Amino acid sequence: MIATTSLSRSLLWLAVAIFAVLQLSLWFGEGGIFDVHRLKSAVAEQQAENLRLRQRNDVLEAEVNDLKTGYAAIEERARLDLGMIKDDETFYLVTGKALSGSVTAQMPSTPITVHGQLATPASAPAATPSEQTP
Repeated sequence: MIATTSLSRSLLWLAVAIFAVLQLSLWFGEGGIFDVHRLKSAVAEQQAENLRLRQRNDVLEAEVNDLKTGYAAIEERARLDLGMIKDDETFYLVTGKALSGSVTAQMPSTPITVHGQLATPASAPAATPSEQTP
C-alpha cells in the first residue's frame, strides 16, 4: 500500500510538472499568448501606417494627374513658385506693414530705391503702371 501511495504521489507530481511546463510554453513560449498579443499590436500599427501612406499617395496621385491633364495647376505652380506674370497683366508691388503671419513679415526689411532716393519698404510709394518696367 505504501508503494502505490508513493507511486500515485510521484505520478501526481509528474503530472503537475508537465502541466506547469505546458502552461509556461503557452504563456511565454514562441507563439504563446503574449507573442500573439505583441504581433496583433504590430499588425495594427502597420495597418495604420499603411492607411496614412495610402492617403498620402492618393493626394500625390491626384496632383500628378492634375499636372498631367490641366494647365491651371501648372500655371498656379509657376505663379506661386516662380513669380510668373502674363503679358497682358500688370504687376503691382504692394509694400507696407505686413501681417504677423505672412511670409513677408518674417523677411528682413531691406532698403529700396525710389526715383533715385533711398526709402524703406514701409514708406515707399507703390509704383504706378506707367512707372513700371516690363
